[in-house]
Amino acid sequence: MTEKRADYISWDEYFMGVAHLAGMRSKDPNSQVGSCIVSQDNKILSIGYNGFPKGCSDDEFPWEREGEMYDTKYAYVTHSELNAILNYRGGSLENSKIYVSLFPCNECAKAIIQSGIKEVIYDQDKYAGTPAVLASRRMLNAAGVALRRYKKSGRKIEIEL
Repeated sequence: MTEKRADYISWDEYFMGVAHLAGMRSKDPNSQVGSCIVSQDNKILSIGYNGFPKGCSDDEFPWEREGEMYDTKYAYVTHSELNAILNYRGGSLENSKIYVSLFPCNECAKAIIQSGIKEVIYDQDKYAGTPAVLASRRMLNAAGVALRRYKKSGRKIEIEL
């Protein structure tokens, strides 16, 4: 009898890989963030990436990071976590988990908590110590949302498209 292959990817590798792949859809010249929401039984429920809302052209709205708020991307971009939550059409996200390539900001933490997501698995935390991330951690902890840093396996996967 033939044995199953042993080098298949883990659930964490799979879902974080999907989150990173989703982030590659972002047209943001500086930050490409992706999210993947997963049920308790490891089914993908929704995916999102950072970008402008529907109907807001990424050729007409600003991508700048500096200047007056109105003239920067910060007034317009919807983060990947919120996009994933809003993209879900199946009912409740209660007790699901979200894989995200960057630790959620305070605004996304509110949406995560309100949607019923119970675990955040994040890859990068490059804004740790900023007020938005400190507030995010405070709210997520208070709401009982589990936080877990993704442990990189070092595995490289190449996909030819």
